[in-house]
Amino acid sequence: MSRRRETAIDFQDRLRRLVDLGIALSAERVLDRLLERILLEAKDLTNADGGTLYLCDEHDGLEFVIVRNDTLGIALGGTTGHKVPFPPLRLRDPETGEPNHHNVATYTAVQGRTVTVDDAYDTKGFDFSGAKKFDASTGYRSKSFLTVPLRNYQGDVIGVLQLINAHDAEGQVVPFPQENCALAEALASQAAVAIDNQRLIEAQRRLLEAFIQVIAHAIDAKSPYTGGHCVRVPILTKMLAEAAHVSVEGPFAGFTLTETQRYELHLAAWLHDCGKVTTPEYVVDKATKLETIYDRLHEIRTRFEVLRRDAEIACLKGQLAGGDAVALQNAFEARCRELEEQFVFIASCNEGGGVLRSRQGGAVEGNRRPNLDAVFRPHDRPVVGGKQTLSGDPSSPCHRTLVG
Repeated sequence: MSRRRETAIDFQDRLRRLVDLGIALSAERVLDRLLERILLEAKDLTNADGGTLYLCDEHDGLEFVIVRNDTLGIALGGTTGHKVPFPPLRLRDPETGEPNHHNVATYTAVQGRTVTVDDAYDTKGFDFSGAKKFDASTGYRSKSFLTVPLRNYQGDVIGVLQLINAHDAEGQVVPFPQENCALAEALASQAAVAIDNQRLIEAQRRLLEAFIQVIAHAIDAKSPYTGGHCVRVPILTKMLAEAAHVSVEGPFAGFTLTETQRYELHLAAWLHDCGKVTTPEYVVDKATKLETIYDRLHEIRTRFEVLRRDAEIACLKGQLAGGDAVALQNAFEARCRELEEQFVFIASCNEGGGVLRSRQGGAVEGNRRPNLDAVFRPHDRPVVGGKQTLSGDPSSPCHRTLVG
C-alpha cells in the first residue's frame, strides 16, 4: 500500500512539473534554450538516461538538434556550443520516394505514431544497426526506446523526441512504463506548440526586417549622393551601441542594452530614413533652391525679362507722349540695372552650397515690392531664405515624418 501511495505521489508531482513546464516553454524566447529544455525535462520526467531531439528540415530530412547521454557524458547542441556532427536522417528514399520505415525515428515522423521498444537487441521491424555500432565503439548498451512525434497546431509532424534507457528506482535499465509514455506525449504536444510559435515569431521577424531593408535599399537607390547611407547607418549604430554597452568608465559607464532594446535600436537604424520613400526624387537630389523637376531659376529669369519689357514700354510711351527723352531713357537704364542686380542676387541665393547672411536674407524679405511680387509666386518665396534649399511649407513631403 505504501509503495502504491509513493508511486501516486510521484506521478502527481510529475504532472505538476508538466503543467509548470508548459508555462515555462511558452515564455521561452530563445529557440536553442527552448529545444534544450524540452529534451532535459523529458529525460527527467521519464527517468531516461539519454535522448535526442530531431526537427524536420526543408529537405525531407530529420535533423539532430539536441543530443544528451548522462552515462557517457555526451552533451551536443543547444547552449553547449557544440554542434551535433551526425547527418540528418532521410525520411524517404531519394531514388524511389518510398517512406523510410526502417529507422524508428523516421518511422515515427512519417507515420506520426509513438513507438516504444523494450529491447533494441531483441526486436524486429526496425534497423538498430546504427545504435549497435555506437554501442560497440563506446561500450554503452542502447536498450529501451521511447520515440514520440511532435505535432503542431495543424497536425503536421515537425520533429521527433526520442528517449533512451529508462531507469527504475534502483537505477536498472527497464522498458518505459505506460504512464511515462503518456507524460512524454503530453510534453511533446506542448513542445511542438512552443517550437512552432518560435518559428512563426522568427519568420515574422525575418519578414519585417526584409521588408524594412527593401525600403532602405530603395531609398539608397533613389539618389547617387546618399547611396549606401541607409545600409551603413545600422552597422555604425550597432558599433556605437556596443561600445557604450561595454564602457566601464565615463558618461556611459552605467549604460546597458537588453536584447529587446538591441532589436529596437536595430530596427530604428534601418528605419531612420524611411520617410524619404514619399519624398520625390527631385527633392532628394535637389541641387538648387528653386529646383523641382528642373531648375526654376529660368522661370525667374523670364519674369525679369517681362519686367524689363514693361519698363521699356513705359519709356517709349513716355517719349511718345512728349516727355523728356533723356530723363526717360536714364530712368529705363536705371531700372534695367536694378532688375539685373536683383536677378544676380536671387541667382546667387538659389545655390545651396552656403548660408545666407542676415543682411542678404533681409534683402530678400525687404524687397517685397510690386516688382518682386511680379517675379515670385507665393510658393517661390521661402526657398531663398536661410540654410534650406527646400520649401518651408510644413505640408511639403520633405517635412513629413513617418507615423508609426
